[in-house]
Amino acid sequence: MIHTATISEFPHSVDHAFNRVFTEHQAPVLRTAYRMTGNWPDAEDIAQQVFIRLHRNGLDFPNHAALASWLYRVTVNLCMDQFRSSREMVSVPELPSLARSSESELIREQEKAQLMAALAQLAPRERAAIVLREIEGLSTAEVAEILGSTPGTVRSQGAHAMAHLQAILSGERG
Repeated sequence: MIHTATISEFPHSVDHAFNRVFTEHQAPVLRTAYRMTGNWPDAEDIAQQVFIRLHRNGLDFPNHAALASWLYRVTVNLCMDQFRSSREMVSVPELPSLARSSESELIREQEKAQLMAALAQLAPRERAAIVLREIEGLSTAEVAEILGSTPGTVRSQGAHAMAHLQAILSGERG
């Protein structure tokens, strides 16, 4: 996760409002970045960049929805920038926990790893549509605004991506 130490890197004039926004939104930003990049170090770097940009730009948003939309848009755009610059995603597998208490936890972790591997095979915009709509639970209109497209395009990308994911996952299991 993003370490609280990153807040201390900002000037001491950081107000209570920024700290509240950071605390409230760091988990969704980090989850989205992780699901887009496929690894925690890159996700943490991107999340940190998102909050640095927020701090520089200020909190002048008309409402909470506009702020959340801006955070998702910046997160996705930074992930897309990374895809363009690297073209090859380097994934560091998560180490298994020593505290696994049951077979169901192991199965859950394997399924999560399969999903992350399948997501990594999608085109960046398809991955963004799936992560934001299906995993983060945003509305189609919100996803369209974040991605700078239309709701119809988001639905189309989502449907295509879901079909692609199903094909990948059924191929891995079969």
